[in-house]
Amino acid sequence: MRADRDGATVGGRVLIAGDGGRPRTSWTPLTGPAHEIALEVLLDGPLPRSELARRLDLSPGSLTRLSKPLIDSGLLREIGSAQDPVSGRPTRPLDVDEDAHHFVGVKLTGDTAHGVLTTLRAHVVAHRDTVLPEASPGAVVAAVVHLVQGLREDLRATEPHPDRGVRAVGVSLGGKVDADGTVASARYLGWEDVPLGRLLEEALGLPVVVDNDVLSLTRAEQWFGTAARCDHFAVVVVGTGVGYGLVVHDEVVDRPDAGVGLLGHFPLDPNGPLCPEGHAGCADAVLPRAAVEARASVALRRPVAFEEVLGLAEEGQPLARRVVDDSARALGTLVAAIANTTMPKKVVLSGEGVRLAEVGREALWDGITRHRSVHASPLDVDVQVTGFAEWARGAAITAVRTFVLGQRR
Repeated sequence: MRADRDGATVGGRVLIAGDGGRPRTSWTPLTGPAHEIALEVLLDGPLPRSELARRLDLSPGSLTRLSKPLIDSGLLREIGSAQDPVSGRPTRPLDVDEDAHHFVGVKLTGDTAHGVLTTLRAHVVAHRDTVLPEASPGAVVAAVVHLVQGLREDLRATEPHPDRGVRAVGVSLGGKVDADGTVASARYLGWEDVPLGRLLEEALGLPVVVDNDVLSLTRAEQWFGTAARCDHFAVVVVGTGVGYGLVVHDEVVDRPDAGVGLLGHFPLDPNGPLCPEGHAGCADAVLPRAAVEARASVALRRPVAFEEVLGLAEEGQPLARRVVDDSARALGTLVAAIANTTMPKKVVLSGEGVRLAEVGREALWDGITRHRSVHASPLDVDVQVTGFAEWARGAAITAVRTFVLGQRR
């Protein structure tokens, strides 16, 4: 891991400090064409050199000069041989050495740390969970360290080569996270101003990037998900709460308020139930799992868990069907509002509670079409039922992005 003469890292790799090999806690980004070469190959490789040169408007000589340090650093490699589709000459396409670089992603909930080990292209190769004994920062840091160490052991069991270790760790959680990795607020953990990134870097000796969980999931969709290569899309997450991510001009909208959960307060039914903050009929009052459970439990006059409500609705139980359809229709109203105001090409529905949109699909689309102009473009809505491992993968992809691009967030 060495810097070039301009001080930028080669291959997006972190510089090594002179203190016994501990990584520095800041990334220096690849810039200009080197950044673009690495990204094109990561997302679409292997790619012939002529195709890379065409995409980036580079001469063959410039491409060779810019790609050489990326190959020397181990980020890119030449593979096999093929016929260049432009010149017809033999060529060696460029690809990333996916299995030479591994990343850990951790998703924190109020009681569990969910972790995955991934390759450079975010393929999950190991998965572990650990229960949080308590929500104090010290206990959470200790649990995450234990989780990361376990995943590193899993890697060593299958890949003993010392140069193919974990490069960085990504951590995501519901809450507002500052660019330096400080958790400004996290309702489910009861935190304010906790320097989680610094604490974990000191404990692990690895670069750590901390991000809001919905933004991490949005970044994952942008690079390796169903919205890959879509430059304008929205992500709506339904689970414990309601989350929202937006990509415009191929950039994730990451403002200071992005982790506050503003979409959860969007009004959907002025006569609806109250959310925990006292708003009548907002998204947080009618869409999360607990809201669906509460309404179904009142209707059926017994406690009913979320998955049971969905199961009863699928079986045709009329009260459960009404509860699911009302919530799915409200979700459609929310999707229509997002589509009408931000005009994305695609809306991805995700989260551990999004099966609501599958069971209530007809009501979902009824809610969308009721609030869309007949002259509006057809709306591409993709429902992605995800578990906590996918949330953790999103955190790992945030770390991958940092490794390749040098951008903490």
